[in-house]
Amino acid sequence: MLIHPEEILETINMVSHQHLDIRTVTMGISLRGCSHPDIKVFNKNVYNRILSCAEKLVQTTEEIESLYGIPVINKRISVTPIAIAAESCETDDYSSVAETLDRVAQEIGVDFIGGFSALVQKGMTHGDLNLINSIPKALASTEKVCASVNVATTKAGINMDAVAMMGRTIKQAAELTGDRKGIGCAKLVIFANAPEDNPFMAGAFHGVGEPDCVINVGVSGPGVVNAAVRALDNPTFGDIAECIKKTAFKITRMGEMVGKEVARRLNAQFGVLDLSLAPTPAVGDSVAAILEAMGLESCGTHGTTAALALLNDAVKKGGAMASSSVGGLSGAFIPVSEDQGMIRAVQRGSLSLDKLEAMTCVCSVGLDMIAVPGDTSAATLSAIIADEMAIGMINKKTTAVRIIPAPGTEEGDMVEFGGLLGSAPVMPVHNFSSEDFIARGGRIPAPIQSLTN
Repeated sequence: MLIHPEEILETINMVSHQHLDIRTVTMGISLRGCSHPDIKVFNKNVYNRILSCAEKLVQTTEEIESLYGIPVINKRISVTPIAIAAESCETDDYSSVAETLDRVAQEIGVDFIGGFSALVQKGMTHGDLNLINSIPKALASTEKVCASVNVATTKAGINMDAVAMMGRTIKQAAELTGDRKGIGCAKLVIFANAPEDNPFMAGAFHGVGEPDCVINVGVSGPGVVNAAVRALDNPTFGDIAECIKKTAFKITRMGEMVGKEVARRLNAQFGVLDLSLAPTPAVGDSVAAILEAMGLESCGTHGTTAALALLNDAVKKGGAMASSSVGGLSGAFIPVSEDQGMIRAVQRGSLSLDKLEAMTCVCSVGLDMIAVPGDTSAATLSAIIADEMAIGMINKKTTAVRIIPAPGTEEGDMVEFGGLLGSAPVMPVHNFSSEDFIARGGRIPAPIQSLTN
């Protein structure tokens, strides 16, 4: 294959000036063989299993970084949902499992470990219930463990009992980590239609249909797309879409090359490449900046949803041409705290919680890394979750909620989480009560699959 010198210089410029990187290399590990009635034996099995698979994950990934000169920002692990793996344990407290996951993650040197998870869209087993009850303590007593709960699917509907529980769980997680602005909630995601091969935290887990050990890769690239769109001279929307497709193609090729080499060296299977554009707090590495480059004065104003739809679709089309192993979430993330453009838009008053909800109808994730006042009630949090789950259920797509009722904060305050989690302006919520709605419980039935007007 002939490579022109201009293409080499273009890639160097992407890495050095436009924040091009591999966001994460995530090793998925099955824990289904670790089950044991004694929680101590189970924890020992989990520790040994993860260590045997991922002991050289960080070292190998760093070797690939040096070989290709491409930064890999995060090295992570996802495991079988603990609610499934630990179901046979004769205990109702799974927080010791979270501590085991945290300990092995610290020893291996990965950034996060995901899979303290449950799938309860249609109902809960005692293992699911134990796990959800253990989440606040688990997140407060660990640094690297991430949790997720899938409460809805298009085929099952929305488990409103679980939605109500998750509102209370978020409040408890915030209170137990109140001295750190409720950071426990930044490691907890509530899903509809959760993908089982997602390499991004906090929602990563190793699904039951996955192989024993697999490498999934998530690419980044908002800075590169932003620079490419801004370089166009008075483009039409067709020109913008074509530009984004070509850029996504190049980003995807790079990610697949890195992922396959890591998998080969670790004797693991290569899984998927997640095409999501994931912003960082760095200036210029912003999804909001791309939308504003298309002609919007400020992200969140009228036209934002249409611009995001164009971006999301073009990224998927370009990436799909470059790889036959596309999976995960794939699209554009719109986390508020991790995107300088989103933060500025909230501070200007152009971006509200309601507009973010509308934007999630056309992007890959959902309401992500949003801080709300500390006195927000559990019922209001559950109602926000229910709204987002309904969007995912009806539109046959993944949606999620990662929301932080930061203790002691009010509308307009800034909450600092640090690192990639960034900082978030506290956004207002509606003051009208949803208590009676959430208290009804039961399940919202799955939607009809025809008559889709």
